Amino acid sequence: MPAIRPFTLNIAQPHLDDLKTRIAQTRWPERECVDDWSQGAPLEAVKDLAQYWRKDYDWRRCEARLNALGQFVTEIDGLDIHFLHVRSPHPDAVPLIITHGWPGSVIEFMGVIDQLADPVRFGGRAQDAFHVVAPSLPGFGFSGKPVKKGWGVEQIARAWGQLMARLGYSRWLAQGGDWGSVVTTSIAAQRITGCVGIHLNMPTARPTEHDLAHPTASDLKALTALKHYQDWDSGYSTQQRTRPQTIGYSLVDSPVGLAAWIFEKMWAWTDNQGSPYDALSRDQILDNLMLYWLPGTGASSARLYWESFGSFAPQEVALPVAVSAFPKEILPTPRKWAERNFKRLVHWGTMEKGGHFAAWEQPDAFVSELRTAFALMR
Repeated sequence: MPAIRPFTLNIAQPHLDDLKTRIAQTRWPERECVDDWSQGAPLEAVKDLAQYWRKDYDWRRCEARLNALGQFVTEIDGLDIHFLHVRSPHPDAVPLIITHGWPGSVIEFMGVIDQLADPVRFGGRAQDAFHVVAPSLPGFGFSGKPVKKGWGVEQIARAWGQLMARLGYSRWLAQGGDWGSVVTTSIAAQRITGCVGIHLNMPTARPTEHDLAHPTASDLKALTALKHYQDWDSGYSTQQRTRPQTIGYSLVDSPVGLAAWIFEKMWAWTDNQGSPYDALSRDQILDNLMLYWLPGTGASSARLYWESFGSFAPQEVALPVAVSAFPKEILPTPRKWAERNFKRLVHWGTMEKGGHFAAWEQPDAFVSELRTAFALMR
């Protein structure tokens, strides 16, 4: 069996200096001809973020945090998988694998891992503790980049099963949003050995003909959001699922190009009042960007769309399922749609605040939801 190897980040200073040089040499476009984000990330907003990135941002802070949590790498099916692994101090903790999406990374979970692993330290109960495993998707972060076809959602789900078994976990839970939701759903649909239940913060389901003919208020909300996404918010996914290599040259070569490509989603997909910074700080946004910039994953992460965009189709799941519905989710799913696919829907949490990046935006609410939901599956 391939070994689990400790992984320590120590990015050479010339790489960080090169980043600053590239930002300083950016060839900027002209200003957009509107006063909002409707043409994309505004010039002044991107300039402001880039200036902070070049002059004030401290990568070493993020690097130290990741190293302190505990990073590891192991080879699965010929590919190195990077993951965080934080064991709880409580002996009865239940293993939990949490999966990020695009344009996120394990950075999304920085505000929840400690609470999940050691609830007592945060005023919680020992019986709510988890051993937390947070892998980087293939082609993302510091995981390996696939060099051939095949690393789609179903393969990733099987790899996560191998990872949990390799860590010695024979009974475990799984959680995810965005691509993480699709991977987690696939884990359950394939009945990957060891998984006893899942939690999703972006379930996928479809309306029936009756829903379309006689829509309720929740149907209309979901259908309106879907139309908006298709009309105005899906250009990135069309590019990445059809020609990921083409956009990859820009994302790997230009830090400002990468920043604008992802920063716009921090605005569009978070629960904010007009600015991404209403939901996430500059440091949070840049910590996440660095997990794309440093390993140069602009093309490799985009290829997941080419491999698996069809995997967003609904799947039937027999295992227990819990859902947390955040109000600013980009593609909200009515409960009745989800119930058709999830035969054992044991919990549905309707949240007051939060968007697509649930754990990142609303860490306390996210942790509370996982504790409530998984208490029904332990």
